[in-house]
Amino acid sequence: MDSSIERYTHGHHESVLRSHQWRTAENSAGYLINRLRSGLTVLDVGCGPGTITADFANLVAPGAVVGIDLSETVIEIARRQSAPRQLANLSFETDDVYQLSLSDETFDVVHAHQVLQHLGDPVAALIQMRRVLRSGGLLAVRDADYGAFAWYPTSAGLDRWMVIYHELTRLNRAEADAGRHLAAWVREAGFDGLEVSSTNWTYHDVDERCWWGQLWAERVLHSGFAQQCLEAGIASQGELEQISRAFLDWTMQDNAVFIVPSVEVLARR
Repeated sequence: MDSSIERYTHGHHESVLRSHQWRTAENSAGYLINRLRSGLTVLDVGCGPGTITADFANLVAPGAVVGIDLSETVIEIARRQSAPRQLANLSFETDDVYQLSLSDETFDVVHAHQVLQHLGDPVAALIQMRRVLRSGGLLAVRDADYGAFAWYPTSAGLDRWMVIYHELTRLNRAEADAGRHLAAWVREAGFDGLEVSSTNWTYHDVDERCWWGQLWAERVLHSGFAQQCLEAGIASQGELEQISRAFLDWTMQDNAVFIVPSVEVLARR
């Protein structure tokens, strides 16, 4: 697979990076952190702004941690934002998951969070991750499943958002419902000893739902998602504005809840 012909559905608008910067090892990689120990080497694939990556570096120090992403802009953000933590064992580089520049059997742990859902050939990416793992090394992958998202109260605008999101990801040859496919992809890539689990992000109290709803209200108007929907004719500007308002309306409901389920897989090389 050639990454140059793929399109990242979300893009790198500030509203997208804001959600990525919220992520920590604790709230996004809890299934993995009790397996980490001092001295392990870790590769974080699709690291984005590097908040999870930096947490890993703290947990395994003095073991080396490398975060990689295809976007040089995002890698520069990761370097800048992690600098105050002064983690000597942490580095960030641009790299392509389909053609990793790293040597065979280099890392004890390879991690990818919310990455495989955006790829046209997730199995090919996993094969590359397996190549750079040491024998007996640990793969840790976690992906959301959009088709399993749930919210209350019901909203025609959010229902329409979900339909549009699936249409766009299919056009981008990506799999929005990646969570349910994750174990099958990992096995197809040659891993065994799988441990499969699932966890949720749940947004309910006022601060949580305002953060989540406002974030998506911006994303549906200004991110790569919006631009690609308009270019493909999947949605009109007016329809995107209606969806944005629907997210804001949802935040105002006292009993509102939004559940984002993800499946996570641990496996051995």
